[in-house]
Amino acid sequence: MSLSSSTQALPIPPAAAHPLAAAQAAHSSTSSAEPDAAPWPNLHAPDAVRTSTSAANAGSGSQGYRALRVFLRNPTAMLGCGFLLAVLLLAVTAPWLFPGDPLDMVAQPFLWPGQDAAYLLGTDSMGRDVAAGIAHGARVSLLVGVSATLIGLSLGIGIGAVSGYFGGWVDDLLQRVVVLFQTIPSFILLVVLVAIAQPAISTIVVAIGLVTWPTVARLVRAEFRALRHKEFVLAARALGYSHSRIILREMLPNALPPIIVTSSVMVASAILLESALSFMGMGDPNVVSWGSMIGMGRDLLRTAWYLTAAPGLAIVFAVLAFNLIGDGLNDALNPRLSQER
Repeated sequence: MSLSSSTQALPIPPAAAHPLAAAQAAHSSTSSAEPDAAPWPNLHAPDAVRTSTSAANAGSGSQGYRALRVFLRNPTAMLGCGFLLAVLLLAVTAPWLFPGDPLDMVAQPFLWPGQDAAYLLGTDSMGRDVAAGIAHGARVSLLVGVSATLIGLSLGIGIGAVSGYFGGWVDDLLQRVVVLFQTIPSFILLVVLVAIAQPAISTIVVAIGLVTWPTVARLVRAEFRALRHKEFVLAARALGYSHSRIILREMLPNALPPIIVTSSVMVASAILLESALSFMGMGDPNVVSWGSMIGMGRDLLRTAWYLTAAPGLAIVFAVLAFNLIGDGLNDALNPRLSQER
């Protein structure tokens, strides 16, 4: 038998004739069996986008619990919370501990602390109870500090968020307004605003809020400019969310850590600004504040130093409390900074 005749007698399967032919045959059979199959048949774009946004929110929640644990373990932050709790208790219990108007003359002038058991911190030049003034002044200081901070945060977050989110000519216009406010010294602007309007607690609160918002606006703008190209923001835009929803529900929660730290410092600054205005005689004459008590006792430092020492220590404790809390929040919300320390 010849070699040629033996070769012709062996049949060669068509699929094994060439590897490329086998691959093409397998592909054609698969395509004919499932003509509409997609490369990833179980993946849907909206579901994937929602999953990314929910994962981002879950991550931020776990970071919040972790930051809370770090804050509660910080001894200086707990010391600040203790100081703040003492000031809050004094402000809340002032009407029960010292009923009546703290501006009323109740005893002999210039009673020193401990000289009369009924007036633990003595009396001032007009016979008014110094301890009553400290307690009721705590209410005024906390009211002014918190209210002015809320106004400054509202203006700063709103303007900074819009500026950082949209960018372009909106950002340029709003930043010109911010720069205009920052070119004027804050305290001088505050004095002018209070001098134009009638001196009252509401006027002081609004004026302090108007001079403190530019710092918040620049901070929020920087945070939003860094966040607007993140994956969860792009995912929210792909889902067709409105601008307000993206700003308020997607971006703002991720920008809260530096805002929270700044707010604690703003409260302390507002207390100092109100005290400075009252010290200069530009406060509300119908209420007693720590700054007004210092202003009334500044001419009696040699003969009755306790008149300025008591409200001065109260201001130090209140401001120190918010500063310690701010440092604790900064360490808790910025783990990289705490590790470097």
